[in-house]
Amino acid sequence: MREYNCKVSKRCGGCQLSYLRYPDQLIYKQNQLSSLLSDFCTVDEIIGMKNPFNYRNKVQTAFYWDYKRQRTASGVYQSNSKSIVPTDKCMLEDEKADKIAVTVRKLCDSFKLRPYDIKKDYGFLRHVLIRRGFNTGEIMVVIVSATPVFPSKNNFVKALLKEHPEITTVIHNVNDTELNLALGARSKTLYGKGYITDTLCGCTFRISPESFYQVNPVQCEILYSKAIEFAGLTGKETVFDSYCGTGTIGIIASKKAKQVLGVELNKSAVRDAVTNARLNGADNVWFVCDDAGEYLDYITGEGERFDVVILDPPRAGSTVKFLNAAVNARPKRMVYVSCNPVTLKRDLDYLTENGYAVKKIQPVDMFPFTSHTECVALLCKN
Repeated sequence: MREYNCKVSKRCGGCQLSYLRYPDQLIYKQNQLSSLLSDFCTVDEIIGMKNPFNYRNKVQTAFYWDYKRQRTASGVYQSNSKSIVPTDKCMLEDEKADKIAVTVRKLCDSFKLRPYDIKKDYGFLRHVLIRRGFNTGEIMVVIVSATPVFPSKNNFVKALLKEHPEITTVIHNVNDTELNLALGARSKTLYGKGYITDTLCGCTFRISPESFYQVNPVQCEILYSKAIEFAGLTGKETVFDSYCGTGTIGIIASKKAKQVLGVELNKSAVRDAVTNARLNGADNVWFVCDDAGEYLDYITGEGERFDVVILDPPRAGSTVKFLNAAVNARPKRMVYVSCNPVTLKRDLDYLTENGYAVKKIQPVDMFPFTSHTECVALLCKN
């Protein structure tokens, strides 16, 4: 295994465990999880990566004006800060994406497009977002600017494609707010379809600039496969997929379930989920835009019953409202996909106090060299 050798890791702060060899990182995470969760059941051995480098297929590069050298500079945002750490590459990011970001930087100087200075409210380029389909190889480049006017945009795109003909779509996004957000509300496709596709667990998913899609597809396939395994689907079950996002888990589950109902509060995510279901010919899965807890309460009150409830909440964990609705729905099994072991413990405490027992916990290392760990937990009705 190659050595970790990053010159800016201390300044960047994104790789909290860079001081440890990768096998030692897995031991560290295993011990942390066992200490936190072993009261529920034995925590299975964490599943690590064979190659824990360059796994991030979503890359965001920030730009600023280097007054000393009088040219555009680029890098990554410092952890928990708006400061930019100058660098041309990151050991965790897709190598091709990093090279494209450097090309964008050079082209900006060639086309005299100054980076945006939020303090002076002056300039054009804020950052570039690059997404690459791990299995399809399709590449999306999103150029985020502070103004809607993109001088010489056609020639800029032509020059970019000449350097990187593998790019499949280029999008211009406008973020004219004072907030340092990844994307603004307005986008225009300059080249290609305006989205890319990728495959995961045998299903095809459409990825738009704002779509949520796991940044480590290798480990994501393992994580979701474990979730489906824990669900114990035989083709006869009805599944409630809460916090379903763009429908990834629900669509994968629909291949082995009788029917799946996904609920998500984000309207654009639900639109993507419907598109993804159609793309995969999944006619036994439906998506609803609503609060998951309120909708589960409503539909079970109408007499609907679910054999399996799947939860994949954000880092803040689930709400008490949803956990209470899930307990009242009385499914045989719950599968909890967690990106935060601390809130996972809190929510498992609630569920075990209300009639469920934790049978399995499987950690998956989605983010090598960082302190983050994902887990899948199986709960069964007592």
